[in-house]
Amino acid sequence: MTEITIRRAGANDVERLNEALRSLSDDIGDSHGGTPELLVQAGFGDHPAFRAMLAEARDDIVGAALYSPVFSTVRAGAGAYVSDLWIAAEARGQGLGRKLLAAVADDARTVWNACFVKLAVYDGNRKARAFYDRLGFAASTGETTLTLDESGLAALKNT
Repeated sequence: MTEITIRRAGANDVERLNEALRSLSDDIGDSHGGTPELLVQAGFGDHPAFRAMLAEARDDIVGAALYSPVFSTVRAGAGAYVSDLWIAAEARGQGLGRKLLAAVADDARTVWNACFVKLAVYDGNRKARAFYDRLGFAASTGETTLTLDESGLAALKNT
């Protein structure tokens, strides 16, 4: 088995990070609106909106996690919201998803003093749901995720 290392992504990794995120989009049937330019601006500018971890085997990216800070008064602290987690097909089954999430939790604890990790999983993605269940993630009862898209933001601004 090839040794896999996990490290935080830097601005010089955006091309490969974007390809990993594109692979995730392909795997789950989503469209992919990301670009390297967008990742540089959103993740490595003056006010980063995310951080990312990369898993590498030799020079190949075999896993990636993208996460952002969240704050909860209910939980009385900061957390990390994992918006994207991808493992290459050939690297699955080696505990890499668990290791990436642990690296996210460690980094978020160091940077934001995070006391929880939150994520969402598509209802139809049974394999991902089973993976998260095995790790101890629990569905939030009485909570529904809602999103206001660009047209909704524009309407909100004009009210």
